[in-house]
Amino acid sequence: MSDLPRLAELLRARNTVESNIAKLLECEVTLSNVGEHIAACIFGIRLIPTTSQTGFVGIFTTPTLKGKTVDVRWYPRRGGYLNIHTDPAPDYTLVLAGPEIEQNEARALVNPWVITSVHLFHMQELLSALRSRGIRVSPRVSINTHLWEQTEIFPRQHNPGLILADEQRQLLKLFR
Repeated sequence: MSDLPRLAELLRARNTVESNIAKLLECEVTLSNVGEHIAACIFGIRLIPTTSQTGFVGIFTTPTLKGKTVDVRWYPRRGGYLNIHTDPAPDYTLVLAGPEIEQNEARALVNPWVITSVHLFHMQELLSALRSRGIRVSPRVSINTHLWEQTEIFPRQHNPGLILADEQRQLLKLFR
């Protein structure tokens, strides 16, 4: 028996969910767009219209980082790489990340849209650290485990650059 009827049913359900998300966010449903919306709501980021070619997606509006530019990335599986803008570099890159990729699951069939950790990279510090170690800076750069840990703001608060309120932590837990 063919599995096509079941596949058609699942695709209809997926299309319904994506249509509902698109109506809610008023934009195309992509990992990037949804991640930017989540980040804007939780971290007080004013998103810049996508027609701008700025190297960042928004500006922080909350007191701690008010006026600082930020790029937002959402990786459903956290590998060792980070996609970055360098010309011009934003002040910060905020990364919403799913679980770390284990060696045996590098080619996982499903990448659920979950957030298990959040990292805030101060871009000038990151670029300096990479260059001092002789790493060629490119749009996709390898980030070692120490830097990922050092920049973590959720669930553990290793980076003091942005201290999360309990409400922000609770909102992030909705996406685990």
